[in-house]
Order: sequence, then structure tokens, then C-alpha cells
Amino acid sequence: MNTTAKKGHGTVYLSQKRLAFDTESQPQTPTKVADDPLWDTHPENPLPILIRAHNNKSSKRSGTDRDIIPRTSLSTVVQPDQLDAFFVQYAEVCKAGMSGLKKRDRRGKKDRKKKKKGAVETKG
Repeated sequence: MNTTAKKGHGTVYLSQKRLAFDTESQPQTPTKVADDPLWDTHPENPLPILIRAHNNKSSKRSGTDRDIIPRTSLSTVVQPDQLDAFFVQYAEVCKAGMSGLKKRDRRGKKDRKKKKKGAVETKG
């Protein structure tokens, strides 16, 4: 992930999900209630969260200076009592990463619309 940041381009994929270790040894989650459509999101004991991050394996494309990069994966388990602190730090990292983004250049699209609009008006 660090190499992606150094090169200035690339994608990092993040995923998170609830982590249930051994479902047989733990007591069953509360039974389904008719009036609560999200009954399974309220377990008796909070569950840890599994966070995964990986870059996509890239291949050499013709006309680019990119090298072949192997896939790198990281994962960590965040305990329920540490979730708030984790998400505070995670938000800071996301904000820092967004500062390096460039605003998308839409000038070409506007120019094409003007040309197309001008061509339609001259026909009529």
C-alpha cells in the first residue's frame, strides 16, 4: 500500500465485515422478530470487525510506464471496544488521501456540447 502512495497512482480496495469465529460454541443470536427487519444487526455481544485492504495486481499496459505489481493484502481485526478509536483514525487517513486528488477536467465535455448545440441550431 505504501508503494501505491509513493507512485502517486493506483487503487486501494477496502472491505469490512463482522467477524464470527466459531458459530457452534457461541450462543445463538436473538431469534427473528416480525416487527424488526434488522434483527440480526443487534447481537447480544458485540462482534469484532475484520478490515481488509488490498491493491489490485497490475499488468504492463502498452503505452504506459507502469510496471507489473504483485497483489499486496493486509487485514486486521478490530475489537468492539476499539471501534470508535479505529474509525477516528480511519477518517483521518481517508481525508489525508483525498487531499492529493485532482479535480476532474470536464472542459472537453462542455466544448463538445457547445459544438453539438451550435451544429443543431444552424441546421434549423
